[in-house]
Amino acid sequence: MKNLILASGSPRRKELLSLYTTDFTICVSDFDESGVTAPTPAQLVEKLARGKCLAVAKDHPGAVVLGCDTVVDVGGEVFGKPHSVEDAKRMLRALSGAAHEVHTGVCVSDGVRTESFVDSCRVTFFPISEGEIDAYTATKEPYDKAGAYAIQGRAALWLDRLEGDYYTIMGLPVSRTARLLSRF
Repeated sequence: MKNLILASGSPRRKELLSLYTTDFTICVSDFDESGVTAPTPAQLVEKLARGKCLAVAKDHPGAVVLGCDTVVDVGGEVFGKPHSVEDAKRMLRALSGAAHEVHTGVCVSDGVRTESFVDSCRVTFFPISEGEIDAYTATKEPYDKAGAYAIQGRAALWLDRLEGDYYTIMGLPVSRTARLLSRF
């Protein structure tokens, strides 16, 4: 494969991409997400992944660039990364005892061809007590994660069930991404 670039600073995406190959570099995208809108959370996450990918691809001709984005979808409302302790608590209360969707958009471009997809996973949490929410939001874990939780972290204690790819929740659906990258 040509030079592979991961357009993300996420340590989870780096770890998951390493299951496919360790021969890649990281170049965090400077794509401005603030003005991006879409009719659905799934369409939004695909546009964000594409924007991040293409922002890096334009500066690295000849490279294969992988861009990703993940959002939590609660009845059509997008939960991104929390902005504050209160925002994280609001999100966790909404997720408590309920089901939600996690969408991860993946985009790959070599500067000539660009392909993308969205993978979605349905997640159901057991009820989360206020004490658990207070304890969790007092840690660093929820603040750089969509929906204010890390499924591979303490949020595993709340997981009732999931339908779909576990790695989608972590931010990189590994098997589908590997298949897409193999076409490049």
